[in-house]
Amino acid sequence: MPEDKDDGQINFVKEAFHWQYNLIGLGGAAAFALISISVLPLLLAGGAELVYLATIPQNSRFRRLIRSQKYAEEKRQRELGLNDMFRELPPELRVRFGDVDLMCRAIRENYKRLSSTSQMFAEQMESKLDGLSQSYLRLLNADFHHHEYLRTTDLNTIRHEVDQVQKDLEKQPPKVQEINRKRVEILNKRIEKFEKIQENCQVIDAQCHAIEDVLQLIRDQSVTMRDPQQISEHLDSLVKDVEQTEETVREVESIFDVSPLTADFETGASSPRLGIRN
Repeated sequence: MPEDKDDGQINFVKEAFHWQYNLIGLGGAAAFALISISVLPLLLAGGAELVYLATIPQNSRFRRLIRSQKYAEEKRQRELGLNDMFRELPPELRVRFGDVDLMCRAIRENYKRLSSTSQMFAEQMESKLDGLSQSYLRLLNADFHHHEYLRTTDLNTIRHEVDQVQKDLEKQPPKVQEINRKRVEILNKRIEKFEKIQENCQVIDAQCHAIEDVLQLIRDQSVTMRDPQQISEHLDSLVKDVEQTEETVREVESIFDVSPLTADFETGASSPRLGIRN
């Protein structure tokens, strides 16, 4: 289970200290000390707290509980982010995602009809379907923002502006030349980014169609496959394809990483901000 994995980033001592019941106990000791006008309850609570923080964070059950809570919170935040992405999509892309979601549901239902021996393969496919569906939604969202940028940016205007700035550049005063050369550099960067976004649109479109094709193949095979061995062989091949698709998705998404300042220069305050790495 994902919640059983320790990513090495959880501070269990901190989690133990902020645990609800520990804070209640500390608060009770402080209140009792205030009422009794004595520091003894605080000293006793302090000693007990040291013992508590030295033992509880090492307890395997406590660690599993914290991991489970962290996993649940991360899952909730991820779902909220995906919901926000979905709401940003125009109606036609929502319909497209809905079609993929229906395919995933059909696959799940078909695998549920298999024998109990084969259910382990259905469970393996479940997580893959979820990951693929989420990747597909992220791609649709990126595709939408890409096209919005292309729609609101006039490449010819930028090129014309470069020509105008470069005109008679050598005849200008040194300070003016310095400023205008920087402007030309920025404008050329915008042209480069525009062309990169156009290329990324093609990559995203091809990737979305690849995901649709893989899901259609899984759905078709989930209708006819009944032999567990056959399921295993086909799943191994399909899972490999899915993982390659997800890796390609991550490679495409890694392009979107740029500093806010550069993004402001490239897109302008009123344009949709898209970070496309050099």
